[in-house]
Amino acid sequence: MTTPTIHPVVLCGGSGTRLWPLSRKTLPKQFAPLIGNKSLLQLTLERLCSLNRDITCVASEDHRFLVREAVDKAGATGRQILEPVARNTAAAMAAAALRAGPDDLLLFAPADHHIPDTALFAHTVRSGIDAALAGRIVTFGVAPSFASTAYGYIEAGAPAADGHSHAVVRFVEKPTAAVAESLILHGGYCWNAGIFLARADILVAALRTHAPDILEACERATAAITADGSFDRLDREAFEACRSDSIDYAVLEKHDAISVVKFNGNWSDVGSWNAVATLHPQDGSGNRLSGNASALRSSDTFIHAPHRRVVALGTRGLIIVDTPDAVLVAGADCAEQVGEVVRMLAAEGQAEATEHRRVVRPWGAYDKLDFGERFQVKRLTVKPGAKLSLQMHHHRAEHWIVVQGTAKATCDGQVTLVRENESIYLPLGAIHRLENPGKTMLEVIEVQTGGYLGEDDIVRFDDTYGRCPSLKARGGDALPLPDAAVAAVAAAASVPVVAAMPVAAPQLAPAP
Repeated sequence: MTTPTIHPVVLCGGSGTRLWPLSRKTLPKQFAPLIGNKSLLQLTLERLCSLNRDITCVASEDHRFLVREAVDKAGATGRQILEPVARNTAAAMAAAALRAGPDDLLLFAPADHHIPDTALFAHTVRSGIDAALAGRIVTFGVAPSFASTAYGYIEAGAPAADGHSHAVVRFVEKPTAAVAESLILHGGYCWNAGIFLARADILVAALRTHAPDILEACERATAAITADGSFDRLDREAFEACRSDSIDYAVLEKHDAISVVKFNGNWSDVGSWNAVATLHPQDGSGNRLSGNASALRSSDTFIHAPHRRVVALGTRGLIIVDTPDAVLVAGADCAEQVGEVVRMLAAEGQAEATEHRRVVRPWGAYDKLDFGERFQVKRLTVKPGAKLSLQMHHHRAEHWIVVQGTAKATCDGQVTLVRENESIYLPLGAIHRLENPGKTMLEVIEVQTGGYLGEDDIVRFDDTYGRCPSLKARGGDALPLPDAAVAAVAAAASVPVVAAMPVAAPQLAPAP
C-alpha cells in the first residue's frame, strides 16, 4: 500500500521575546543562527524534507527573504504565503488549508522547535496518518521529562484501533508548578507540541463550525491573493480584518474529533534561555557554555557568547547572553520573564528592544559600526550576484571603500568597478547603486555624512526585490524615473570604463 503524501506547512510567525537580546522583532529566534550556525527554521525545513521537500511556509511579509534563504539552504522547494499582519496560528493554518487541495494531508509545524531525531520524528508523524485520513485532527504530544510550567498539556484517552493514536480527553493550559506536578504523577498527560496533521477539508470544516469569522476573512484574503515569484501575498484589507486567535482556542478545545500521537524523542520549543542552555553540554559544576565563553569558580551558569570573549567568575545560577549591542544578565529563575525586559525597553524608546545592530537585507546585511551627530559608519556585506536598489538620498552623501571583493558601483549613470582598497564618493542627491558581480562575498565600508542619516531617507527607483513603491500601487500612474535614473539603469548593463580612486596610504610623520 502506498503511503499517502504529507504536505508540510511551516508556521514562521512569533517574536520570541523571551530570547532577547538574540531574538528581536527584526530577527526573531526562528531566523537567528542558534544551533551549529543554523537557524531553527533551517533545521525545521531540513527535518521536514525527510517527509516531503515541497514545503509551504506561512510568514510575515517583513521576513520573506529570510524564509526564502532558509528554504534554499535546506534544499527545500515550495511557496511562501505572506501575511501582511500577524493574526496567530488559526488564520495562518486556515490560509494554508484554503490554498491546498481538499484531500491534501497537511502537517503544520512551528518554525522554532528543536527535534534532533529526524527519523523518529518522521516515523511518529506517519503514525498519525490513519487517524488523519479518518477525518480526525491529529496533534502530537511529547512525553514529559519534568513538570514544566512553560508548556500546555494534553490528556490522552484510550488507544484507538489504529494502534498509534489516542483520543484527546482535554487540553490543559500552562499550569502552575503544583498542577504540573500532579499531572506528571497522574500519568496519561503529554506536552502539547503544537504540531498538527489533518486533511485540508477537515480543518476547513472545523474552522467553519468553530471559528467561521476567521475562515471567512481568510477566504477573502486568499481569493484576492497576488503572486510574486515564490511569494503568495494575502490581501491586506481582508486579512487585517481577521480576528487573531490560536488554533487551540479557536478550534481544538471545542472540536470532538481530536487525536494525539505521542512522541518519545527529545523535543524543545526553545522558548527561553533555560531551554537553549539544555541544548549544550554541562561541565562538572553545571555550567553550560556556548561560543567564546569561559567560567571560573562558577556553577549553574549559562553563557551565550558568539562574538567576543565572555568570562564568568564566581557566578551562581546566571544567564549571560552577549550580542554586539546589548547584554543580558539574568537569574536562571527569571528566564520566563525576559519578555518584560523587552517591554520595558520599548516603553523607554530604546531601539535595542526590537532592532539589531546588524540588519539583514535580501541582498546581504549591514552592520552599524559607529555613528555621531553628522556621520555614520556601516559594514555592508553583499551576496554574490546581488545588488542594492537604485536609490538616492536627500540629506546625506556616502563614501564606499571596498575591503573584500569587487564592487560594481553606479553613480548618476556612470558605472565603475571598485576593487579592494579602492573607494568611490557618492554626492548628496546622486542616484546610485551597489552590486556584487563576483562569486564571493563583497564587503564594503560605507561612511555616511549629512544632517540626517535615518533609514527613511531613501528614494528607490528600481529594485530587484520588489521594494520599489509606485503610485500605481495606490491607484495612480507608475512613478516616473528621472533622466539620471534611466541612464543609471541603462548603464548598469554596459562595460565599466571608469577607474576607482585608490585609498591613500596614511602619511606618517617621522618620530621626533
